[in-house]
Amino acid sequence: MSKDKHLYVERREQGDYAVRRPDSQRASDVLPTQRQAIERARELEPNTRPDVERVRHTSVGKPDQWRKA
Repeated sequence: MSKDKHLYVERREQGDYAVRRPDSQRASDVLPTQRQAIERARELEPNTRPDVERVRHTSVGKPDQWRKA
């Protein structure tokens, strides 16, 4: 298991969201909504803030960029 406690929430091609650790081959969990995936990431690592993949264009970012949850 990786010692890196950081987590990422990213959208999958299927439209659901994966909670992943850096350089992992498999997701720690897959959930239907981004909100549920963020909550799960916080459960897995309560002392860190997961990075969340942007899925739409906003005034401060665009897809393929990350933000803190």
